[in-house]
Amino acid sequence: MSKVCSITNARPVKGSKIHRRGLAKKKGGIGQHVTKAVSRTFTPNLKKKRIWVSELKRFVTVKLSTRALKTVTKNGAYATLKAAGVV
Repeated sequence: MSKVCSITNARPVKGSKIHRRGLAKKKGGIGQHVTKAVSRTFTPNLKKKRIWVSELKRFVTVKLSTRALKTVTKNGAYATLKAAGVV
């Protein structure tokens, strides 16, 4: 099952998390030190939704991000799905 949004094409991207060690100076420590940069993936917040399209008089099941769900609510289901090439 792919982790790609049907409307916005949001997909996982690679990034890094910086590991730090020690207590910050403002908290009474001797300062934080960077020990390593560890790779990680940032995944989109995907939901599988059944959206009622009144023009087609049927439900359409799509996997979309929560950002895309907001776009569907704002612009309408048929217009958004048609622009994305889903319908």
